[in-house]
Formats: sequence, structure tokens, C-alpha cells
Amino acid sequence: MDPIKILGIETSCDETAAAIVQDGSMVLSDIISSQIAIHQPYGGVVPEIASRHHVENIGQVVNRAFAEAGLPYQDIQAVAVTNRPGLIGALLVGLSFAKGFAYALDKPLIAVNHLEGHIYANFLEHPGIEFPLICLVVSGGHTSLLYMSGHDESRLLGETRDDAAGEAFDKVARVLNLGYPGGPVIQRAAENGRAGNIKLPRVFLDRDDFEFSFSGLKTATINQWKKLGRAEEHQADLAAEFQAALVDVLVEKTMRAAERFGVKSILTAGGVAANQYLRNMLEKEGQKRGFSVYYPSLKLCTDNAAMIAGKAYLSYVRGDFAGLSLNAYPGL
Repeated sequence: MDPIKILGIETSCDETAAAIVQDGSMVLSDIISSQIAIHQPYGGVVPEIASRHHVENIGQVVNRAFAEAGLPYQDIQAVAVTNRPGLIGALLVGLSFAKGFAYALDKPLIAVNHLEGHIYANFLEHPGIEFPLICLVVSGGHTSLLYMSGHDESRLLGETRDDAAGEAFDKVARVLNLGYPGGPVIQRAAENGRAGNIKLPRVFLDRDDFEFSFSGLKTATINQWKKLGRAEEHQADLAAEFQAALVDVLVEKTMRAAERFGVKSILTAGGVAANQYLRNMLEKEGQKRGFSVYYPSLKLCTDNAAMIAGKAYLSYVRGDFAGLSLNAYPGL
């Protein structure tokens, strides 16, 4: 069988990304144009601004992906695009471009769920992962635990009832005057602080289920910051305790799920999977309890198109193609 090269396009939030992946695992190019600097003054992503920048960047980013791969347009076998979930305006930019590109080249179009792409990022770098497994998805918009018996065979075990983990990081970072994005700045601040000097709750840890809630932790952190007089001397300790309280719940619930369902492998996926403290604690507990823990490299944790093109390979093999009437959807 000839190699299958798929162009992936990702514009679900504030990264404009394009990549070409061969046979679902060989990354030939992976281009990401970030908008972090543009949204930093606002403390979060402004949807309308994100959409406008996607319009400006998408053509250049796709051209760079082909140039890096050393391929002409016609050499790809399909065009894959994220069509859910995400910011609706941002999604529509990538989807519209992908439709036009696929139509002009007479190539099939493949729709990819953004979260499934994040999960598949693990398989780009760790092809021997054993099913069944537990996957912890942690990002700015989603926090959930899945039981997976195969690539396209998953069961939702639990998810956040309110704020996602990444959303909580961003909101707390803004209140503590640490900047944006919240995950990296809180991690850096926490390195100079000590968890436990200030006490915060481990929300839902006492429940025998796989649900999460981070709104209460966020509020408790903000209230503590006010009680401490918003003094900069307490900033690092509060950041360290917030990070520890959030990660403790993520890790313990993930381990409980792995034990209950008798799996050997644990995956992490999404932007918050880049958090080094979370990685360290998952590895530590996984080793202690006999689980193999996998996570993508830092570049593949954030939004990227390599994961979209990689995940699309499974659809290509099955002949699962989308029509030009494909639409974008902000929710799952």
C-alpha cells in the first residue's frame, strides 16, 4: 500500500495550525502560529480577535506545512480538519479553508473531534500503548476521564461539573496577577512556593465517582488571596497549594479509575497535560501502583494539527469521509 499523507488543519481556539502526517504516525511537518501574545492583555482568548487572526494566518500556515514537508499540494491523499468542539468562529475559519482546499484538489475531507485528536497525540509518539486504558483529558475547556477499549471505543466515566482544570488555572492566575496563560505562570510561581503553608480543599476527592469540580477550589483560592491582603509575599505559596490541590484530585481519581477497571495503561491529553507537576505526580503514583503512564511531548500537548492528521488516518482507512456540507459545532 502506498504511503497515506494527510493534511491536518486545527483552528478550534487561538492557534492556527497545519501539519502533514504519513500513515498516522510519521510527522512530516507541524506548523503552529500562536496568538498568546495577542490575547495576553485581555487575560484570556477573545473569540472575535482569534477568528480574525485565523483568517489572516491560515493560508500562510498551510503553505509552510507543505514547504516543511517538501511536498506539492497534490501529493496528499486527504484533508482533515477539526470541526468540534471549540470557538464557533474559529472553527469555521479552518473548516471553510479545509473544504475549499479538499474541493480544489479533489481529495476526501475528514472531520476530527478536537478532544479525540488530543488523545491520539499520545499514539504519535508511543505507538505500543496497550488497550484497554484510562485517559485523563485536561484542557482549558474540558476535564474528563475516559475508559478506552480501542481507538474509537471510549466510555465517559466522569467530567467536570463546572470549570475545567485549564479554565481554573487561567482564572486564578489572573486574580493572583501572574499573567496569561495560567498553567505555565502558576507552575513557575509554584516552584518558589510551598504547598501546605496555605490550606485549600481537594474538591470531590471524598466522592466515590469520577466527577470533578474546580469552581469551588477557584473561589477558595480567591478568598484566601483576599484574606491575605493580596500580598505578593504569599503569591508563590498560594500558587503552589492551588496547583497541588487541583493535581491531587486529578491524579487520585485517575488512579482509582485505573484500579477499578483493571487497566495497565494511563494516558493524559490536552494543554494541562504539559504541567510538569501533574506529570511528575502521575508518574510517581503510576509507578507505585503498577501502571504505565503516557503523555505527549510539550508541543503535542497544546493545540496542534499533527494530532488531527494522525487521528484522521484511522478514518481514512475505514473510508469515513465527510461531505462539503460538514458544519462546525462548538460543543461535543
